[in-house]
Amino acid sequence: MASMATFIVRSPSTPHPIPNTFKPQLPSRLRLVSPLRLPSAATAGAVQGRNPTPRRPGVSCSLIEPDGGRLVELVAPEGRAREALRREAAGCPQIKLSRIDLEWVHVLSEGWASPLGGFMREAEFLQTLHFNCLRLGDGSVVNMSVPIVLAIDDAQKRAIGDLRRVALVDAQDKPVAILSNIEIYKHNKEERIARTWGTTAPGLPYVEEAITKAGNWLIGGDLEVIERIKYNDGLDQYRLSPVELREEFSRRNADAVFAFQLRNPVHNGHALLMTDTRRRLLEMGYKNPVLLLHPLGGFTKADDVPLYWRMKQHEKVLEDGVLNPETTVVAIFPSPMHYAGPTEVQWHAKSRINAGANFYIVGRDPAGMSHPIEKRDLYDADHGKKVLSMAPGLERLNILPFKVAAYDTKQKKMAFFDPSRPQDFLFISGTKMRTLAKNRENPPDGFMCPGGWKVLVEYYDSKETQEGNKFREAVPA
Repeated sequence: MASMATFIVRSPSTPHPIPNTFKPQLPSRLRLVSPLRLPSAATAGAVQGRNPTPRRPGVSCSLIEPDGGRLVELVAPEGRAREALRREAAGCPQIKLSRIDLEWVHVLSEGWASPLGGFMREAEFLQTLHFNCLRLGDGSVVNMSVPIVLAIDDAQKRAIGDLRRVALVDAQDKPVAILSNIEIYKHNKEERIARTWGTTAPGLPYVEEAITKAGNWLIGGDLEVIERIKYNDGLDQYRLSPVELREEFSRRNADAVFAFQLRNPVHNGHALLMTDTRRRLLEMGYKNPVLLLHPLGGFTKADDVPLYWRMKQHEKVLEDGVLNPETTVVAIFPSPMHYAGPTEVQWHAKSRINAGANFYIVGRDPAGMSHPIEKRDLYDADHGKKVLSMAPGLERLNILPFKVAAYDTKQKKMAFFDPSRPQDFLFISGTKMRTLAKNRENPPDGFMCPGGWKVLVEYYDSKETQEGNKFREAVPA
């Protein structure tokens, strides 16, 4: 992959840009990062359904507090503690993790789900399913809308018996973590699917990949991860943890961080939304708003563009000057994708709070998909942004709904839709974009930067040469 000179990379020290009733019981080995103070005016902004106080000039570069007040990190420190954990794992009963299980270990280990300290026990699971939130020991509430659980089968349950600690291993039987103070409870798959997706229709990608064939029991407990999860796919340096992202935002003296979640290539309509958001924040009195461009890096459905190619395309977007590298941080969000619409978009927003974002851009049908058996969208296109504006535990997050952007045939560029002249606007769907790229046809001038479009065409060309072999996302090594 070409040099990503506009991206942020991770180094052993602080990251830097390349030139141009729930109460977590945390294992004693785990480190809690001291919280960063929320600026007194940081809740200013266009929050749907809320009435924030207008922000005054004179800003602080402090960042929003993580959920629960402290950021959880579950990776054992290098040295004796790590080696002791590795030796202990070798003598414990073992649970082999699937690819998606490993992605959840990654998510938990870096604190994206703070204050959650491991795979959910039954109380956390039920609160997540039925309330989309967790109540902490002090009575406060944090958002948690998707279950982060680990399934086991009957034979594994019998092997564990009354033991309180088990080892989690990867596909090569390499120890990854220890799960302690465990609790095993029934995995009611139908209830989980119905309450997460709002349907039990066949064909839901995450369900077919991770739930249908999974065991009939769930095991929860405190997680101790032996070492940082790596994928060895050439992209690990872009997998910045919440701690590293907060360090980078502080290094840049950001007084506002606005996050943009995506799993698709960036076109100029996306860029227009992001640059317009920064303009609005500057008008509100912020001095240095920084964009977190945060593509999802975990499991995605088969027809989505793979992570490697998306990252390569994002690189070209910055190289071509569509987004300003001085005010943009590009990093990979390690979560798998559920395609659970308004339920999942809460998880996407909550996790970015833990990374330091106090503004979240939300668009049409976030985390949505087509109905798997009917010819319609699975979710109402407006429900995601409406739910975010009301979701319990997300009150501190400023929700910034998309303006509708489309291709203006008069101006020959992506622009905000003008209802007074609808005949002048062309809406180019993701399906249409993919079809054009597959056929090596060019989109209208101004739809996407030339370098980014070339990457898409290269992807579909390379896919054809694979003689039916599917691209697969990286698996943790």
